[in-house]
Amino acid sequence: HTMTIRRRKIRFIVKELLAQAKVNGPPVPIVELARTQGLDLRLSLDPDSNISGFLFLGGEKPIVGVNMSQHGNRQRFTVAHELGHFLLHKFLLQELYVDHSFQVLLRDERSSEGTDEKEQEANLFAAELLMPIDFLRKHVQVSTRVDIEDDAFLRELAKRYQVSQQAMVFRLTNL
Repeated sequence: HTMTIRRRKIRFIVKELLAQAKVNGPPVPIVELARTQGLDLRLSLDPDSNISGFLFLGGEKPIVGVNMSQHGNRQRFTVAHELGHFLLHKFLLQELYVDHSFQVLLRDERSSEGTDEKEQEANLFAAELLMPIDFLRKHVQVSTRVDIEDDAFLRELAKRYQVSQQAMVFRLTNL
């Protein structure tokens, strides 16, 4: 299955990225990372828009737009997601690539089947980058089995990584 091969590749790219930037613990400085990769970040405030972000490749510098009216954790995920598109798909994308408010949790098969592979990869990239497995191991190994029901622990963990609790639960169940 192509996605499993890509999973390795994505994890490898993320590891390199974090190593180059000498990031060794959460929260991952996603904005700085995006900028070091040559992305120009533009913030827009549009509470009515269902667009989380976009990637524009038509100018001399790639531009990432982020909807500032969404929660800060969400914005971080959007930046990571767009960076994923940029690093993984820049030769496959058209000039303007818009991401509507995607559901990070793809619970039912239909929605995850229907999601195009590039979206799945960009989501995986964002999850790997914002919640790197090596960092998580340090925080989670204490309890051999993470209790997904333990709200206080998850809230604390999510806060430390600056991601939503939902994203953290999803990440831990998928690891």
